[in-house]
Amino acid sequence: MGGRPDEVRAPERWLTPVERERAARFAADADRRSFVAAHLLVRLCAAAVLDAEPDGLTLLQHCDVHGPGHGRPYIRQAPSLGVSLSHTRGYVCAAAGEGQVGVDAERVPAGPLEESLADMALTPRERALVSGNDELIRHWTRKEALIKRGELSLDLLRSVEAGWAGRHLLEWTAEPGIMVAVITDTRAERRPIPG
Repeated sequence: MGGRPDEVRAPERWLTPVERERAARFAADADRRSFVAAHLLVRLCAAAVLDAEPDGLTLLQHCDVHGPGHGRPYIRQAPSLGVSLSHTRGYVCAAAGEGQVGVDAERVPAGPLEESLADMALTPRERALVSGNDELIRHWTRKEALIKRGELSLDLLRSVEAGWAGRHLLEWTAEPGIMVAVITDTRAERRPIPG
């Protein structure tokens, strides 16, 4: 599921205290709204897969380095369900399904190729094929989705090409200049945000 933050019609009371505290740290209100909407949307997405009520689902994250509120998300009531979320200013998306799930949304920078990002994110072979920011961000969102699945890390971006053997890739361009990539273990489909 994906859309504008204002399309996610769910109450903030569904958020955990940790999520509320993280949301309060955003300096820009638009970024706070995107964070909140993404965290609510992943509940709606998981509820659709589980055939459950979203207000009864608790989203948790824990990272050994950064503590609660960081790390791969999971639903307390269904810890084996794969869930992932992403937000960029003005757009949010989430995915849920069997196995590992990763989703990323990124804005495509205007202008000439972002050389520093290309040099950081692409293998030499990928870099030779990429001439514009659309192609660059397509690679970036795919690799970020793999990171969110736990299959890649930022320090390996330049040495690993994104491959799909045994995985499913679903991509779309959202609004002008936003690219989305979803990588799942099972076939994925895009669904509208429940209204």
